[in-house]
Amino acid sequence: MKKTIVFSMMVLLGVGLGTKSVLAADETFPKEYNTEGTITFEAGDDEVTPPVDPEDPDPTNPVDPTDPPEPGTGGALSIDYGSKFKFASQKISTADKTYYASPDEMKDGTKKPTYVQVTDKRGTLEGWKLSVSQPEQFKTATDDELVGAELRFTKGSAASSVDSKYMPTTVNSDLVLTPGQTNTVAINAQAGTGVGTWVYRFGSTADENKDAVQLFVPGESVKLAQAYSAKVVWSLENTPDNP
Repeated sequence: MKKTIVFSMMVLLGVGLGTKSVLAADETFPKEYNTEGTITFEAGDDEVTPPVDPEDPDPTNPVDPTDPPEPGTGGALSIDYGSKFKFASQKISTADKTYYASPDEMKDGTKKPTYVQVTDKRGTLEGWKLSVSQPEQFKTATDDELVGAELRFTKGSAASSVDSKYMPTTVNSDLVLTPGQTNTVAINAQAGTGVGTWVYRFGSTADENKDAVQLFVPGESVKLAQAYSAKVVWSLENTPDNP
């Protein structure tokens, strides 16, 4: 009985040694085996992208304006937000005057440059064009015009958190609107540019913005002791044939 047990242990040991020697001779390590991960993107939905901070346009850190206009357009190519331009209350003067729009105020008490925000989540790199117009002159509620008044935008620039290689091709730093005339191009993002969320801001900081949006009013214009207002229309076009 004792001999049989010893013999069996020697046989098992021999088999183990033989297997080990075959692996060492025929195989190399480490071994590699490839798999893959996949994802497919589609154009974005109608959800409106919230306003971003125009000084640091990071979509993960939105801002909350105190007096926003109507909601953004939504869609895969959209105007998300546009500041109101408030020139406050001014004393009537018979001299030529230039008034300045206030910076945009947020609910947390901070002030930001006035701006317009565009988001392109189509995923096609087809390009787009942002224009602006003023359909009518500044008027009172009873249609009395502020004759000769001229709305001017200065220090215009585009900013985004996406790679700078997607910077829109043309960004107009200065715009002068003529009531009733056709759109004035603010930004032209040719094919291959403008992807993601972009802001068109007037001054890169609230301090720079203080004199960036201007309303010139001739001294000879008749001014009633009333509120005047004018609509500013921002127009966004899909421009796939704009190489």
